[in-house]
Amino acid sequence: MRTERLDAGVVRTEAPNGLVVLTETMPAVRSAAAGFWVRTASAHEQRAKMGVSHMLEHMVFKGTERRSAREIALALESRGGALDAYTGRDHTTFQARVLDTDLPLAFDVLDDLIRHPVLREDDLAKERQVIMEEIAMVEDDPDDLVFDLHAGTLWPEHSYGYRILGTPETVGTLQVDDLRSLHGAAYHPRNMVFAAAGSVEHEAILGMLNAAGWLDLPSGPDLRRVTRPGPGTRGLRRVERDTSQVHLVLGTETFPYADPRRQALILLATVFGGGMSSRLFQRVREDLGLAYTVYAFHSFYQLSGVTGVYVGTQPPTAAQALEVIREEYARLAHHALSPLELAAAKQQVKGQLVLALEGPLSRMYRLAGLALYGEPYRSIDQVLAEVEAVTAEEMAAVAAEFFDPERQAVVWLGPR
Repeated sequence: MRTERLDAGVVRTEAPNGLVVLTETMPAVRSAAAGFWVRTASAHEQRAKMGVSHMLEHMVFKGTERRSAREIALALESRGGALDAYTGRDHTTFQARVLDTDLPLAFDVLDDLIRHPVLREDDLAKERQVIMEEIAMVEDDPDDLVFDLHAGTLWPEHSYGYRILGTPETVGTLQVDDLRSLHGAAYHPRNMVFAAAGSVEHEAILGMLNAAGWLDLPSGPDLRRVTRPGPGTRGLRRVERDTSQVHLVLGTETFPYADPRRQALILLATVFGGGMSSRLFQRVREDLGLAYTVYAFHSFYQLSGVTGVYVGTQPPTAAQALEVIREEYARLAHHALSPLELAAAKQQVKGQLVLALEGPLSRMYRLAGLALYGEPYRSIDQVLAEVEAVTAEEMAAVAAEFFDPERQAVVWLGPR
């Protein structure tokens, strides 16, 4: 095994079978967060099997060789802890947060879920209906649905545009063999990362993994191959719905998580729509009263990313809100930030970074990201220094490329 101490309390080990293990010891806390990341999710699916990763994530909770669904639910909850999972575009995650004394139990539950699910036919029939309800819930929630529509509009032919939950048509055809095939191909050490933070010790974590056989398990194929999407779609797409508001998302593809321009784009999104002091909030809500909710967003994936704006507004004001947002896009794209505005954005982002990393859960996510995105480790102080080092020229270049109003794909969900 290759073990490397990255920082005080931060250790990384890579086992011969490819499993990457990262831990961060936080002496001042009495809790621990731990989780497994599978490097396979919705972006790796075939269109006809859309939603299979999410379905498998659900199905492992229906029972294992040693635990019933109820026993899984009670195992950590009865101790005051939490067990959770989610499926994203690049990764599927299973995680627990517990008191440090319950970490061995949490690890045993996670190991049981991931390696020993029973995946029964009768459970699939019931869980399929649960996911159908989840899909219906999104369909009935326009400020959620509009983001699914936007991803599909931006990337109509690429798996980054797929719906993570799947569709009623694809979920309705999934079979147990599909789940077993995915489990066998993707849930193996080379395709996984384990991360833990809080009141944890690296050697103790390795001991748990070794006792459970993880360090000796054979590895399957490397399944991380996803083609990089081409340029996203531009222009306006209208989806008519009988809703009280028009829900608008404007956005464009950007660059992967590991791109060095990431901090510049985060700073720009903060200035644009990152809070009550942002340009969009002040102009759209405070000055013109066109919306209650307006904000900028950004996500970074393995091979691409997206940045954009959401606004919910009444039908009579929707066209005006869209035009005002486009004006603000053009202003940001063509006019440099003032030194005062740039300094304020840096302070806001640095403060958010520090506050976000106060707990074990966020530290665990940060550790996992190092392995998942192939980034070198940087201390929090180094990350803060990177934010501070972003220049006005770098900001202007990113703004000119990605905040041009003509570049945006726009989804209009609601009445005409």
